[in-house]
Order: sequence, then structure tokens, then C-alpha cells
Amino acid sequence: MHKTEEIPYTQEILRKLIHISSLAIPIIYSFVSREVGIMILTPMTLVSIVLDVLMHKSEGVRRIMLGVFGKLLRPHELRQDKILLNGASYVLMSALLCVIVFPKIVAITAFSILIVSDTCAALYGRKFGRHPFLDKSREGAFAFVVSAAAVVAVIGALTGAGWTFFVAGVIGSIVGAVVEAGSIRLRMDDNFSIPMFTGGLMWVLALLFESLTQPGFVALMK
Repeated sequence: MHKTEEIPYTQEILRKLIHISSLAIPIIYSFVSREVGIMILTPMTLVSIVLDVLMHKSEGVRRIMLGVFGKLLRPHELRQDKILLNGASYVLMSALLCVIVFPKIVAITAFSILIVSDTCAALYGRKFGRHPFLDKSREGAFAFVVSAAAVVAVIGALTGAGWTFFVAGVIGSIVGAVVEAGSIRLRMDDNFSIPMFTGGLMWVLALLFESLTQPGFVALMK
């Protein structure tokens, strides 16, 4: 995994605004079936990956992509000596895998946490981060947990989920913050690792709670 490479803060804001637009994915998925979600996300993911590859193989495609997105790409995404996928491809891959693997409410929650909390951690951490935590900052991790808890609260309120959802969501949020802060040493893109770890833990906790005859939530939003 590459070492985190910073772009100017104003460009980081623009990059995260595009990132936030990915909230359309969980919003749309909340209204459609898993099968439809997979049908929508699969071609989008494949197109993004193909464009990434072509950017390294075709000078024409590379010129177009740099002309449109060049200022928003991190240095490692511009390398030509090896093919490294950009953040958009990882976002789409993680969204597709979330839909395939997790129960709907878990997929929507984990992916929404990625979009909202990764944005908050990056912007707040870069602006106010003073104390190191793993590969990032304590301030960024704090912003991640607070915003993730807010995401869990909103989704829980909208779905009428019981207390077990909130507990699982908050614990998943804390783990997500650790994964985000340690993304470099984990050698995983955090657009992929955050929803996988957060969603995986939420699902395990849901199954544990239900085995103890506590209020379940995995059947919500089916």
C-alpha cells in the first residue's frame, strides 16, 4: 500500500464533495432489491476499472482523464509504472461487495459510514489534526466516530431499528475509525476496508444478539 500522499486542501474538499455524491448509492439501494442493486453496480464498477486500466495503457484516455480529474487525483493514482486503481473504483467495488455479501440494512449503514465518516475524518483531521493515531490523527478518528454514530442514529430512526442496531452500529463505527486511521499499515484502500470491517462486525454482532433472543435488525429493509 502506498504511503498517504496529500493533495492541496482545497482540492481535497473537491475530491470529498465527489465522494459525498456516492451517498446516492445507499439511498437508491434502500428503494430497490438486492438483484437490482447488483445489476446497477456491476456495469458501473466494470466501467470504472476499465477506465483505470486504460488510463495506464492509452495515452488518449489518459489525457482525457487528466484533463477532467487530474487535479483531484493523488500522486499514486497518477503512476504509470504500475496499475493502481483510483478511489472511485474502490468505492464502487466496495458498494457492490456490500450489496452482495451483507443484509440490506448492514450494507446501507456500512457504506453510508464510509462516505460520510471518511469525508469528515479526512477534512477535519487535515485541518485540526495535531496528535498522531496510527497513520492519521486522533482528531480525524474522533470526527469519524461522531459522524458515524450520527449516520447510525439517522438510519436507525428511519427504519425503527431496536437498540441492538445502535449498539452494533456504534461498535462498528469505532472499528471503522481504527481501520481508517490504520489504512496504510493494513495495506488496504480505506474505501474498501472501512465498509468491509464495519459491515462485517455489525453482521456478526447482529447474529450474536439474535442468538441471545435480543431484538434483531438484519431483516429490516428487505
